[in-house]
Amino acid sequence: MWAPEKPTAPTSKMDSRYTSNAGLGDLNQLSAAIPATRVEVSVSCRNLLDRDTFSKSDPICVLYVQGVGNKEWREFGRTEVIDNTLNPDFVRKFILDYFFEERENLRFDLYDVDSKSPNLSKHDFLGQVFCTLGEIVGSQGSRLEKSIVGIPGKKCGTIILTAEELNCCRDAVLMQFCANKLDKKDFFGKSDPFLVFYRSNEDGSFTICHKTEVVKNTLNPIWQAFKISVRALCNGDYDRTVKVEVYDWDRDGSHDFIGEFTTSYRELSRGQSQFNIYEVINPKKKGKKKKYTNSGTVTLLSFLVETEVSFLDYIKGGTQINFTVAIDFTASNGNPTQPTSLHYMNPYQLNAYGMALKAVGEIVQDYDSDKMFPALGFGAKLPPDGRISHEFALNGNPRNPYCDGIEGVMEAYYKSLKSVQLYGPTNFAPVINHVARYASSVKDGSQYFVLLIVTDGVISDMAQTKESIVNASKLPMSIIIVGVGPAEFDAMVELDGDDERVSSRGKYAERDIVQFVPFRDYIDRSGNHILSMARLAKDVLAEIPEQFLSYMRARGIKPSPAPPPYTPPTHVLHTQI
Repeated sequence: MWAPEKPTAPTSKMDSRYTSNAGLGDLNQLSAAIPATRVEVSVSCRNLLDRDTFSKSDPICVLYVQGVGNKEWREFGRTEVIDNTLNPDFVRKFILDYFFEERENLRFDLYDVDSKSPNLSKHDFLGQVFCTLGEIVGSQGSRLEKSIVGIPGKKCGTIILTAEELNCCRDAVLMQFCANKLDKKDFFGKSDPFLVFYRSNEDGSFTICHKTEVVKNTLNPIWQAFKISVRALCNGDYDRTVKVEVYDWDRDGSHDFIGEFTTSYRELSRGQSQFNIYEVINPKKKGKKKKYTNSGTVTLLSFLVETEVSFLDYIKGGTQINFTVAIDFTASNGNPTQPTSLHYMNPYQLNAYGMALKAVGEIVQDYDSDKMFPALGFGAKLPPDGRISHEFALNGNPRNPYCDGIEGVMEAYYKSLKSVQLYGPTNFAPVINHVARYASSVKDGSQYFVLLIVTDGVISDMAQTKESIVNASKLPMSIIIVGVGPAEFDAMVELDGDDERVSSRGKYAERDIVQFVPFRDYIDRSGNHILSMARLAKDVLAEIPEQFLSYMRARGIKPSPAPPPYTPPTHVLHTQI
């Protein structure tokens, strides 16, 4: 039940990893080792079936998780047994890693325990519940109540599942350092110093956790303030050793070691004081020179603690994710009656559009309380008069384009294919502006909008689309583009803005809000569409929490307080299995 943390590899001496852009803050690879958000799931039941003749049932709950690839259920853990009750509140929790971008399927099986045997087939089955971790987290107050099923003709009672994010030291610190009289390392100039921070591991090794920028040609640098999570700096252990190395940057990557010092979070937390002026020591020089004192000093200028809020804090506080779908109905997709068409209605399996809709939608729908999604199409001629539209309701009702769940979206999509004529051109701006109109009316953090565009990628209104994205980057919204078919997607990659922020008329997007993925990268050669759908959903949705947080931070919007936790009545009798 308790998964061990992954061991972190010890950091070797300074090597070619420190290229000429040392300190420019590319910390993605550094943060990868930090554990995901962990969620504690509590289980209670009400009105369980009574399978015992002379007393009440002695229930146990067994949690199974479903593998992404093979879809097999494996046992994750068991609660304790509670004797003689139909309304158990189990003490033992389930600790799960939580990823917004993954659909984490869960199954809770309930048994009445009749003996000390760990073999579940020896005990009476009381029913089961299927749900996703996102469904629990996305429920009001992160509390999900569901009917227990599995025994035909019997009312099996209800299960109450509550999720709580584990408070795994979510503080971050904003620190700034300067140095004085560092050793001169460059022949023709002074030094180009930067700092490298490491946290110590239990085996005595060190793991890199931050690099500052390089300050050119000075022995008395002042580095920019930087923010680092306490988890990354010391894993929440305030007395753990933090080692800081000082280097002189060299273009060829062979940076010269100036010296080092050690400290700890507790020492640093004293802030600017005589305790936080550190002598930079070069052990080799110290060993060779009798009169050696130090290679300069490093001083802490400021230390400010901030509590980091997470995506889950906003969801628990009631923020809703509003999901809108827009589908490309242009003629470049091919005739839907032909097997070569990207819109081909194969009676036996989903087409690429259907797979993308289902993969992404099934995850996002857990965070939308009413599960009603506007579904739009663009680039088609509409009946009865053949009018070309770049923003039509798939269900045929422009005043109410909402569909009931992802199944409703799929139904409306197939219905539209039979009634509209694929045409053109491929204009994205109208559907982006459609969602932006709604997003612009709700800027208080209570709602966030996600637009999924599924397209064959041949875009006609690039300039207008860029302008729409730049404008939308100020709003609480994100755009996911899934490109289907064999086309070159250069324009989509440009809109993604990972390499260069999207700009229009000299104005740059305030933040990165577009995530593009080509669907063909997820076609599983073995024909395992389930696996490719799970991979697609994971990659498409991975950036949403950070894009969401970047909007909230920029606007200074704090999460609303979560509703008070559900406190079950206490039951006393416990036995182990």
